[in-house]
Amino acid sequence: MASECQVTEPLLRSLEELKCSLSEDARSKAEDILSQGPGALVPFSVLRELHAVLRKRGSPVYLHELLDGSEIHLPVVEVPERNPELVKRLEKIKAKLANEEYKRITKNVTSQNNRPGSLADLGREVRPLKKIFVTVFNFFVTVAAAFACTYIGSQYIFAESASRILSSVIVASLVGLAELYVLVRTMEGELGEL
Repeated sequence: MASECQVTEPLLRSLEELKCSLSEDARSKAEDILSQGPGALVPFSVLRELHAVLRKRGSPVYLHELLDGSEIHLPVVEVPERNPELVKRLEKIKAKLANEEYKRITKNVTSQNNRPGSLADLGREVRPLKKIFVTVFNFFVTVAAAFACTYIGSQYIFAESASRILSSVIVASLVGLAELYVLVRTMEGELGEL
């Protein structure tokens, strides 16, 4: 907090005129200030007393007019020397926090992701192939099952083997086309999501 300000000419004149009205302590300080002349430092305690005297007398001059052009002098703040033991503890804590932050940032990163040709890459490449193989196998099983069901079920309708095979091929073809239609629509939807 500020404790002094630099004296100006109007302030010097007011101190000269009103020094008799000030208290003993403030009067001695005012005389020291007057002996130093312009540029001397006035304590705020003297300024407060001067302001009170001006108010009592009903002076048209206000304190801010007397202080116009003066500079406030702030006391120099002395920074205490840091304790070396506390500095070491602080550095340890900072290092620990930095290490925790690093671990938090890199917890999802593994070394396998950076090496090509690892087992993780093989698994990622096999998954889509596995899905395709299952889909193709399912297609052939469905067509074969439709053929077998029609062949066995048509024995009650047709007596000849040729007509049973022909009807089974027709039904298996229709089931295969329906399965292909569903498969294409599904693949089209998956490709649209990419």
